[in-house]
Amino acid sequence: MRMIPADLAEHLAQEATTTCHAWRVTRRDGVILGFTEHDHDLTFGGTIFLAASGFSASEAEAATGLSASADEVVGGFSNAAIGEQDLATGKYDGARVELFLVNWAAPDQHVLLNVREIGEVSRTGGQFRAELRSLAHRLSQPQGRVYNRRCDASLGDTRCGVDLALWRGEGAVVAVKDASRIVVSGLGGFGSGFFRHGVLTFADGVAVDVDAHEKRADGSVELTFWLPLEEPVAAGHTFTLTAGCDKSFATCKARFANHLNFRGFPHVPGADFAYSYVDGERVHDGGPIFE
Repeated sequence: MRMIPADLAEHLAQEATTTCHAWRVTRRDGVILGFTEHDHDLTFGGTIFLAASGFSASEAEAATGLSASADEVVGGFSNAAIGEQDLATGKYDGARVELFLVNWAAPDQHVLLNVREIGEVSRTGGQFRAELRSLAHRLSQPQGRVYNRRCDASLGDTRCGVDLALWRGEGAVVAVKDASRIVVSGLGGFGSGFFRHGVLTFADGVAVDVDAHEKRADGSVELTFWLPLEEPVAAGHTFTLTAGCDKSFATCKARFANHLNFRGFPHVPGADFAYSYVDGERVHDGGPIFE
């Protein structure tokens, strides 16, 4: 049950009130930001809640039980608050959001209304719209493992066990063809496709997923990204590139010699197995598909 402080309860009982909403956002990297819909900055609980952020909230419904609820918060990009690049690089993914009701005439009179997490974020026209999910949404997330032919571990994590330090390359941008393709140097010692499905991290910390890695006949190397770069890059920008994995047993064994740690189930028949038929060429004796 929510307990309203006595001084705030007394204020709310009056015919005219001076209340507004305030949001305290705690990112997973520990950065704490405050925002308010009031026209002046507010300070309480050791946090400054900025008024210039343009934050406003949608209507929300409260429900009993463990059902997951969600509402939205809308705001404009501001150098003093939230930047478009911060959202694009995922700094606010899964951030904790506390919603307060505040007496702006006396900010020490406030009460915590609810706690949410930032979910889906969309950006358009210099503004952003963020979904605020109740903590109950975690109960609907898949738990445990999925029986799949491919590995469900992330390359280099504790379940995988591969030492990524042995599978990295460093280089610099030579030319930019477009937002999805760049020509780089420093990777001439790696064959085509070695960094496919890998992750490229620029010196400023921005990371992008690599779709294709091609070594040309003239010795140049071209990288293609899954999604266009959010921020432009120029020749001379340095980066670190980690090898990729397509999660197959064959790649795990041949490339990384890590088949003993393979976290998939390669003997599970694929989706095409239901359409197969006896052809007299293969031996169906119950033996392993992979060795």
